[in-house]
Amino acid sequence: MSKKINTNCAKCRRAGVKLLLKGDKCLGPKCPFAKRSYAPGQHGPDSRRGKLSGYGAQLREKQKAKRVYGLIERQFANYVEKSSKKVGDTSKILLAALESRLDNVVYRMGLGKSRLAARQIVSHGLIVVNGKKVDVPSFNTKIGDVVALSAKGKNKKGFENISERLSKIEAPAWLAVNSKDISAKVLNVPQVEDPGFNAKSIIEYYSR
Repeated sequence: MSKKINTNCAKCRRAGVKLLLKGDKCLGPKCPFAKRSYAPGQHGPDSRRGKLSGYGAQLREKQKAKRVYGLIERQFANYVEKSSKKVGDTSKILLAALESRLDNVVYRMGLGKSRLAARQIVSHGLIVVNGKKVDVPSFNTKIGDVVALSAKGKNKKGFENISERLSKIEAPAWLAVNSKDISAKVLNVPQVEDPGFNAKSIIEYYSR
């Protein structure tokens, strides 16, 4: 097993929840987290986690969110700062901004089995938005945008049966997937019922 795989699995174990960093494998019986859900370290399952302080709990939620979306601290902090300047529930605005990222939309529509895979698809220039190539993973999609696999992408290895795969995807309500055209249209502002972390705690963390 490669160091990279070990690192990804350790992130889930440290967070105490599945972060779905490796796509389908995270949902299957071979997921390391299912066998070792305790935190990584030499003490294994015998280790004891002390009770987290309020700050510690908020920090843990921030770390979860960063790992889920694959962002470094500077990127994530920028999203929080921009969200806090808008009128409304900052936690919901933050989630919508993160979900609007092009790499996340590609993941949500089923083109990438993980956000990392989706990011690579975008970076390799295989995605078009409203007919124009966009190779920036952080590109902010908006209501009405149509995200699609490019003609070049359709001829790439790994996308042979992509239409069939997309037809089975349960996309979020704010995204309409067209498996025939291998595209998806952003219908509304993204909403997430259970992102896997507490967004309000994250806002509180940065408000200290």
